[in-house]
Formats: sequence, structure tokens, C-alpha cells
Amino acid sequence: MIITRADVTDAAEILALQKTAYLSEAAIYQDYAIPPLTQTLAELKDSFSRNTVLKAVEDGRIVGSVNGRMSKGRCLIGRLMVHPERQGRGVGAALMRAIETTFAEAACYRLFTGERSESNIRLYQKLGYRIFERKQVPGSFAIVFMEKPPERLP
Repeated sequence: MIITRADVTDAAEILALQKTAYLSEAAIYQDYAIPPLTQTLAELKDSFSRNTVLKAVEDGRIVGSVNGRMSKGRCLIGRLMVHPERQGRGVGAALMRAIETTFAEAACYRLFTGERSESNIRLYQKLGYRIFERKQVPGSFAIVFMEKPPERLP
């Protein structure tokens, strides 16, 4: 597996992966109108101007992706996705390490996920993230916000 920076020419393949990977999240919440499933190709292409997007490639195809950007000294991480056939094989953890390395100057790393996304929360906790805030979505579930301090070598 090779992890490199994606560019806008990868957007269509990443969007197709996103729509496949996020179906399991939609099923957990019984909501198939979540943003990763409704995002358009134009919207995804536009996001490349604001975010650094990484891709994991195996056998010539994109099997995972994540994005990040700096805001107020923090790295905000979003849209971690791994093809269902490749989940549980370290792709997500490798992408998380790669995005953290890309933003090594960050004071901390932040992300969010739904409170019912137990496997996501377990992965992030295994990688050193801790829940620092929980916000209830009116009439729905809660979102948990997680943070990790940078790993600095002495």
C-alpha cells in the first residue's frame, strides 16, 4: 500500500469510495442523507482547495482516503474512509498516521464522529485520541469530538 497526496484528478474515484465506505455509517444511524453520501463531485473537487487529501493505493486503485487542514494551530481531520473489503487491515490507522505527519506542526489533532460509531471511536482511541466534547444533534444522536496531542520526540 502506498499513501500519497491526492489531487483533484482523483476526486471521482474518491467520491465513489466515499459513497461505498459511508454506507455502513448511514446504516448505523438509519440516515442515508448524511453529508458523505450526498456530497457532489463538484463539492468534493472544491474541497481540494481547502484541504490536504491523502489517498491509500493498492493494486492501482484507491482503497482509502482522509483529509486534513490547519485551523487556529490545530489540524482538523475529516472523512477517513477505507473500502469495506480492506477494513481491519491497518489502512485507516496508516492514513491517520500519514495525515498527522503531514501536519506535524499542529498543536493538536481534532476530529469528530457519531457516538454510535463504536468501531471508529475504538480506532481513534487506539491511536491516542480522547473524547473532549459531546454535542447532541437535536432530535437525533450525539456527535463526539476527539483530540490528540502531537507526538513530539525528545
